Amino acid sequence: MLKPPDQDEYDPYFSIYINLIPDRDIIQFLQAQRSRIHDYFGGLSEEHGELRYAPGKWKMKEILAHISDSERVMCYWMLSIARGDSTKLAGYDQDVFVNRGSFSVCTFKELVADFQAVRQATLSLLPTISEKAWLRAGIAVNKEVTARTLLYVIAGHAEHHLNAILSR
Repeated sequence: MLKPPDQDEYDPYFSIYINLIPDRDIIQFLQAQRSRIHDYFGGLSEEHGELRYAPGKWKMKEILAHISDSERVMCYWMLSIARGDSTKLAGYDQDVFVNRGSFSVCTFKELVADFQAVRQATLSLLPTISEKAWLRAGIAVNKEVTARTLLYVIAGHAEHHLNAILSR
């Protein structure tokens, strides 16, 4: 079982996501989270997809698409670091990704299926990463981080957005 990252494996900024993950099997958590996201977003109507939970916030469809896009990016960072690539990994502008995505023309069903595919790709990558590789460190967004930290950040980022929606 993969253990949570130690605090010396990441910049304190990542704590906002890592601290959202309970101390349990991260793979089981990712699978359960996939089901929770599917059940929540899959149960929303197309009209709900165009709603914002607060003024100035993204539409529900945009939030789901952002979760998927972010997981894609962070999974690449995780893969790159785990494989020992020493390239400094650039960040991305989440607002540009959301603003230039064609999410309004997608149905919720399509966006939920996209998230499911992204999460399945993440899960299918995990067995190819050795115990030693999980502890490799690299630079992502100008911060030193280990591969396993990024897996926890992926889960915590999705949890952060899900919690924000469910609390409103």
